[in-house]
Amino acid sequence: MKNIKWISVLFFLLALSCKAGGPKRYGIEVVKEYAHDTGAYTQGLFFHDGQLYETTGQYGESTLRKVELQTGHVTKKLSFGRKYFAEGSVVLGDNLYILTWTNKVAFIYDAATLEYKQTYSYPREGWGLTTDGKHLIASDGTSRLFFLSPDFKLQKSITVKLNGRPVRYLNELEWIDGRIWANVYTTDLIVIINPSSGEVEATVDCGGLLPDKLRKPDTDVLNGIAVDDKSRIYLTGKNWPRLYEVRLVPVKK
Repeated sequence: MKNIKWISVLFFLLALSCKAGGPKRYGIEVVKEYAHDTGAYTQGLFFHDGQLYETTGQYGESTLRKVELQTGHVTKKLSFGRKYFAEGSVVLGDNLYILTWTNKVAFIYDAATLEYKQTYSYPREGWGLTTDGKHLIASDGTSRLFFLSPDFKLQKSITVKLNGRPVRYLNELEWIDGRIWANVYTTDLIVIINPSSGEVEATVDCGGLLPDKLRKPDTDVLNGIAVDDKSRIYLTGKNWPRLYEVRLVPVKK
């Protein structure tokens, strides 16, 4: 598990709750729920060609999975060596890309067959990963997002800010309708980011998504955002027993 400064997260949430005006605010409504493997420490979550993919973390337990949405059944799984902690993942072109947390490497697989193709050197911590269809977009736990070419050359970076304050602990990412959605690690908050300016245009409060009655001692934080080809949005968390299809509900100011 990543080590963070808890007081910074608390300060961020306090600043958000006290700020008048600012970005749009949303809650969520559950549309449907599905089974999710409680052994999956979710790091990356996305759909490609109608198929749900998931990467899971932890040393000695990291995997890449193809998952059947309706049942939560894992139809194919690739495991990583004990020294690797897998993180965000995405398909761009013919390749499936997977970051690692502190190993400073990224793995590339054939998107169609999941056969290993290549390993790239990666200069920073790997957290979340998504794509705008042209670039890989990566987070590293700071307030910065990095736009990379398919061969991991840096094209640009942006600093994500909410009401003028940098937003740290950006984790799992998803590209939805021209915006970047990001989990804020250890919180129930998702921020929706303008990819040009880095400004947070909206926040999504996911508090209470997983009921207390379904939580176990190893149930961890919200992490995992995916959108399918019909623009349906799905959320889950680390070691959660459920994956949820959700819709946004505006919060009145």
